[in-house]
Amino acid sequence: MPEAFRILLNETPRDSWETHPSFKTPTRNWLGAHRMFRRLAETIRTTLETHLENRASFRTTVTHLSYYGDALVRNLHGHHNFEDTSYFPELRKADPRFAGGLEILERDHEILDRVLHDFTQQANGLITQFQNNVLPGERPIADIHQTSLAIERLLQRHLADEEELAVPIILHHRLRG
Repeated sequence: MPEAFRILLNETPRDSWETHPSFKTPTRNWLGAHRMFRRLAETIRTTLETHLENRASFRTTVTHLSYYGDALVRNLHGHHNFEDTSYFPELRKADPRFAGGLEILERDHEILDRVLHDFTQQANGLITQFQNNVLPGERPIADIHQTSLAIERLLQRHLADEEELAVPIILHHRLRG
């Protein structure tokens, strides 16, 4: 996130959020969702790595990929929709100085949507092969692993940027309390 959008973060650093008088349950829950996304992305990556290291069966890998992949994709889409249609407009209205930073975050959502689409296509292809009793070899799993790495990297950067832009605005303007 460009330095111009870190003004309030510099005044209210991350390590002071929890004790700030305006830090309320809605913000805590929103940050909790972010922690869940990070864990799901990590779980997907490690599931694929475990398989690639020959420490998990194809059945186990596909089962975990289906469950955790679906949870990540569905929840991220819902979360981003909420942010784009409700959360970010509220923040933009409260402090128009940060509209450019919110636009960066919205573009990130579009990029993440494309990567999540690719992941879904790859994972669904693998699940279909499993259902048809076809062993795909390592290449498709390695490809999904590469996509999972991209998702994890994007989420790490995006969620940190989002938190460090949004939470200081919320605290400064006493929103969501």
